[in-house]
Amino acid sequence: MSPTVTKTARPPRPAFRCSECGWSAAKWQGRCGECQAWGTVEEAAGLPPASRAPASLAPSSPARPISEVDVDSARARSTGVGELDRVLGGGIVPGAVVLLAGEPGVGKSTLLLDVAAKAAAVSADHGAGGSGRPVLYVTGEESAGQVRLRAERIGALTPHLLLAAETDLATLLGHVDQADPALLVVDSVQTIADAGVDGAAGGVSQVRAVASALIHLAKTRDIPVLLVGHVTKDGSIAGPRVLEHLVDVVCQFEGDRHSRLRMVRAVKNRYGPTDEVGCFDLHDAGITGLADPSGLFLSGDRSAVPGTCVTVSLEGRRPMPTEIQALVAASPLSSPRRTTSGLDSSRVAMTLAVLQSRLGVMLSSADVYVSTVGGARAVEPAVDLAVALAVLSAVEHKELDPGFVVFGEVGLTGEVRSTVGVQRRLAEAARLGFTRAIVPHQGAADLRPVPGLAVRPVRHLHEAATSAWASTRS
Repeated sequence: MSPTVTKTARPPRPAFRCSECGWSAAKWQGRCGECQAWGTVEEAAGLPPASRAPASLAPSSPARPISEVDVDSARARSTGVGELDRVLGGGIVPGAVVLLAGEPGVGKSTLLLDVAAKAAAVSADHGAGGSGRPVLYVTGEESAGQVRLRAERIGALTPHLLLAAETDLATLLGHVDQADPALLVVDSVQTIADAGVDGAAGGVSQVRAVASALIHLAKTRDIPVLLVGHVTKDGSIAGPRVLEHLVDVVCQFEGDRHSRLRMVRAVKNRYGPTDEVGCFDLHDAGITGLADPSGLFLSGDRSAVPGTCVTVSLEGRRPMPTEIQALVAASPLSSPRRTTSGLDSSRVAMTLAVLQSRLGVMLSSADVYVSTVGGARAVEPAVDLAVALAVLSAVEHKELDPGFVVFGEVGLTGEVRSTVGVQRRLAEAARLGFTRAIVPHQGAADLRPVPGLAVRPVRHLHEAATSAWASTRS
């Protein structure tokens, strides 16, 4: 009789995991094979052994025909901030999880504190006798006193806004059980840690566990959750990539530190469009939504000045008037400067080359500075024609009519190509009081007349320049 051989369990294989995206490998590597980051692959716990198939369980409620599912409880509800509602598609849906990411100091905490205060006021008004469900704001980055000082500054003090400074996930869930909030704000998801998961707060495992717990909480109790997310130095959201897949809405909070303008755009939205942009004005007294931000991007003095031209760019589906300013000066350098602000430098360089090659404008010995007004960013091809006419105006020392607006893409042969959203651009220009517009010839026959706005279609950059000076003389 042969002796019995006892099989011992094989120890788990060593594993190495990227701290940025969660990619794992059996051997250490200096560079992550997924996100290509250097120095982020660290030794992690061994790979878990293969598990058996889970046993089936009786569902808590039977499946129903889709036509019998109640949709009234899933309607979007206003946050009290119109510009944020625009981005979210009308408001926030009960049980939805929204991730708001942005660079440090851009104003994420200020915006969400203002949203929390307005949502608390709305919830209190809807409750019987003004006693609706509160809003819970959990901060893991600041103390409660620091948040209180910000709330005083922006006017966000309301009795229905509850504040807790916590970094432990279990304690956070306990606050939710006690308060039963109508809205939960967590600032930020990278500062909350689960005691049952290895690793420091902000790591891949911790962010995944915390996000999964908060998403489960939101779905089971129909509580909308707003999460603040950090970004890495290249602008991507910190933590595992699966975080963006788990949440329902991902919003990017953008803005220049030297400008008051802030923009919120949705890069993922399960309940609405992803081509809407919300504009905000960040100032000492807080943050204010801008339903009409045109005043930030146009000079206060609309008199005729050489080197200026107005265009209308599109941020998502939103037309944004933008003034382009150009300055051309003789250069003492062998390699003249080409400086841009708020524009795509490569497209500006291409437009300057087209001006010199097709129209004979000598710029090879001149410094050229091209900028937008108010810190606006206009990087779409439709602003090429405005850049070209602004530079040409600066070279010729000729003013363009203040009531003049242009848009169109300039090709390498000098042709003016068609662009998207021409009708919306024209309507916005007419609303702001512009009286003349130059547009690409292609597709102009399908445009509807805009009252008070004379539209001139052009095919070539030379034709556009001739029309611009003719409009000025008239």
